[in-house]
Amino acid sequence: MRWNWQQPDWPAFRYDAAALRPAEDHFLKGAGVAVGSMAHLADEDRQSLTISLIAQEAVDSSAIEGEVLDRASVQSSVARHLGIKADQRRVNAAEAGAAELMANLYQDYRASLTDEMLFEWHGMLMNGRRDLADVGRYRTHDDPMQIVSGALHAPKVHFEAPPSSSVPEEMRAFIEWFNASASDGAAPVSVLARAGIAHLWFESIHPFEDGNGRLGRAIAEKALAQSLDAPAITALAEIIQRHRKAYYAHLQRASLSNQIDGWLNWFADIAVAAQQRTIERVHFLIAKSQLLDRLRGQINPRQEKALLRMFAEGPDGFKGGLSAANYRAITDATSATATRDLGELVALSALRREGELRHTRYYLSLQT
Repeated sequence: MRWNWQQPDWPAFRYDAAALRPAEDHFLKGAGVAVGSMAHLADEDRQSLTISLIAQEAVDSSAIEGEVLDRASVQSSVARHLGIKADQRRVNAAEAGAAELMANLYQDYRASLTDEMLFEWHGMLMNGRRDLADVGRYRTHDDPMQIVSGALHAPKVHFEAPPSSSVPEEMRAFIEWFNASASDGAAPVSVLARAGIAHLWFESIHPFEDGNGRLGRAIAEKALAQSLDAPAITALAEIIQRHRKAYYAHLQRASLSNQIDGWLNWFADIAVAAQQRTIERVHFLIAKSQLLDRLRGQINPRQEKALLRMFAEGPDGFKGGLSAANYRAITDATSATATRDLGELVALSALRREGELRHTRYYLSLQT
C-alpha cells in the first residue's frame, strides 16, 4: 500500500483544523480588503485588472507544467470571452483553450461541479491536441497512470494514480464531497482546507490523460471563489510557479499518506501569499491613478509615455530599473532631453533616482 488511494482510510483525509485557523482568518480578512480596494478603482481599471489577472493565471498555470503561452495573446482571448472589446491578436489553440477555461471559471464559479463541467474544461484545455486518445472524458487506457522522471531505461516513479477502471467511481466520490463541502452544502469545510483538499484529492485520482495539474488548480480556484461567494482572482498559479519545486515536493509527500497537515499548511501559506499579491496589484493601480491625477498638466507627452510604459510592467516594475537609455528608446528623446525629463520627474516625486553616472536607474515613486 504505497500510495494514499491504496490505504484503508482513503479518502478520509486527516488534519488539524485548529492549526489552519490563523491562515483561514488571514485569508478571509484579506478577501474583505481586496473587495474594498477594488471598489476604489475606476470601472476601466477594474476591468483591465480582471482581464490581466485571469490571463496571468492561465499563463502561470501552464508554465508550471512547462508550457509557454504568450501573455498578450491569452489576455486578448480572455477579454473576448468576457465580451470585452479586444485587439484581434493571433491566438494559438493552446492559448485560446487556456483563456476559455479561465474565463468560464470566472463567470460560472457558483455552479456545482459535475463530470460534464470537467469534461468541458478538459476539452478547452486540450484544444487542438491530436495526440490524446481521451479528450473531454476520463482516461481509459490500461497502462498505469504514473508521474515519472529520469531515463527511460530507469525511470523514477514519483506517483502512480488509481487504474483507469476505478476513475469514474473515484470521481463520483470526489465530486459529491466537493459539492457537499461548499459553504452552503450539506457538510461545509473551511475555505483553505477545502481548496487544499480538493486540489490534492483531484491530483491523487489524476483522472485525465493530460492536463490534471492545470485542472486541479482551477478546481482549487473554484473552491476559493465559492467559499468567498465572489470570483476569487487570486494569483495562485503565479505564487505556485515561484515555488514550483516545493509544490511538487509537497504534493509527492502528501500522496504517501492521508495525514495531510504538511500539505494543507503549505497550501494555506501559498493561498494567503497569492491573495496578498492580488491586493498589491489593486493598490498599484490605485497609486497609478493618484499619481497621474497629481501630475496632470505638469508633465509633457514624453514623460507621460515613459510613465505609462513603466506602469505596464506591473508592481515589480522594470527589472533593474529604468535607465536613461531605456527612456530614450521609449520616447525617441535626445540624451540632453532625456536627462532633463528624468530630472523633472524626480523633482515632481514621480520617480526616485538610485545610483550614479552610467549606473543611474529610476523607479516609480508610489504611495501604495
